[in-house]
Amino acid sequence: MKNRVFEIFKEITAIPRGSGNMKQIADFCVAFAIKNSLKYLRDNVDNVIIFKNGTNESTEPIILQAHLDMVCQKTADSTHDFTKNSPEIVVDGDFIRANGTTLGADNGIGLALILAILESDTLSHPPIEAVFTINEEIGMIGALALDVSPLKSKRMINLDSEEDDTVTVSCAGGSEFLFSFPMESENYDGNVIVVTLSGLKGGHSGVEIDRGRVNANALAGRFLNHLYNLSDFRIISLNGGDKSNVISPECAITLATSDAEFTVKANEYLSLIKNEISSREPNFYFNINLDNKAVTAFTKSLTERIIFTLLNAPNGIIDMSADIEGLVETSLNIGILKTEENNVKIDFSLRSNKSSAMKFLEERLISFANFVKADAKSFGHYPPWEYKPNSKLQEIYVSEFRKHYGFEPKIEAIHAGLECGVFDGKLDGLTAISVGPQMYDVHTVNEKLSVSSTEKFIGLLIKVLQML
Repeated sequence: MKNRVFEIFKEITAIPRGSGNMKQIADFCVAFAIKNSLKYLRDNVDNVIIFKNGTNESTEPIILQAHLDMVCQKTADSTHDFTKNSPEIVVDGDFIRANGTTLGADNGIGLALILAILESDTLSHPPIEAVFTINEEIGMIGALALDVSPLKSKRMINLDSEEDDTVTVSCAGGSEFLFSFPMESENYDGNVIVVTLSGLKGGHSGVEIDRGRVNANALAGRFLNHLYNLSDFRIISLNGGDKSNVISPECAITLATSDAEFTVKANEYLSLIKNEISSREPNFYFNINLDNKAVTAFTKSLTERIIFTLLNAPNGIIDMSADIEGLVETSLNIGILKTEENNVKIDFSLRSNKSSAMKFLEERLISFANFVKADAKSFGHYPPWEYKPNSKLQEIYVSEFRKHYGFEPKIEAIHAGLECGVFDGKLDGLTAISVGPQMYDVHTVNEKLSVSSTEKFIGLLIKVLQML
């Protein structure tokens, strides 16, 4: 069973499955169901449900759930094409990682675990409803679109957690919020300078928002504001991050200036920043390149409004929970900064464990957008998952965990979003837990999966299914 999980994970990893590119992985799941003579459903957006009869005395089904997509991140010098090629898997001691890209263990290992269980003819388990959803990483699109009427279970194990000693029982809801500044340009005589901010850790904007990681887009605002007080310049383009739910690890700034000393001033200030953040961002570096030519650049007004927004828009932790110690309750991440032909876009990822706090944060952003004359749009809403005490499913899992590991698991609420919140809102009376093997640095090029943790977790999950 253990070897089979890793074999299936390798097969999954070979399939391009970045968010928005779901057909091939959905095809794989359907082919898997057909090969194993299992009933399946595939909807018009490529969500897949696979059904398997129980093998023990229990008649109450269990939902096993994972998402099909992965976050696609790569190093600045990587030429990897996620739409065509699979990540290059590297086994490094106890860890599985990828060479210069995200691995996709989030949530590929959860998918592999479920498929291995569906394939086995020796395990003891209740009837299984295996639910595989698309595009979780870009707003839980698949879960929100899923028709849950074929599902009969009132209990669910979500396999999208990354800490093997933790049972997650509650999560944040979220949304995306887009600022769009109509392009305003003018001719500007000056030197073109390209400044790149790179090497930051980045990371998951929910799980790692409280770990002091520097957002390259927010850092660009700090840099631009400081230099604007010293030099005359106009922005030509700003591009940082490509996923709203990832703390941006790099940003490219192109600008035009008539100040002959600009590069000296820029180097001095970025060197100061590098020294300031070296303890938490030891790999941060910057490049400043000069190109002499006249250009068309943003107007003075647009330049100033963009700088003001990046400098002053809320970013990072907004509020901590007063009910659960150490839990980030509300946060915001400036995930994407992009210059297009007709506009400049800033895409925020919002999260909160309270719907009212989320609404207030959106109202703040609307007010801010009005002030800086940007068009604003909110979308991709998904609900929080509120804790339900006295869950029999949680009780069984904790009991088996205690026997398996020899200590008590942590029972936690998290600030990241999980599809449990969507299913909880659709299935009356549902109780759920989210669990998984140990992973590190998901949503970054440093993502890695612990082999030993996965092997031990497999044994626990098999035992829990036997007891249900």
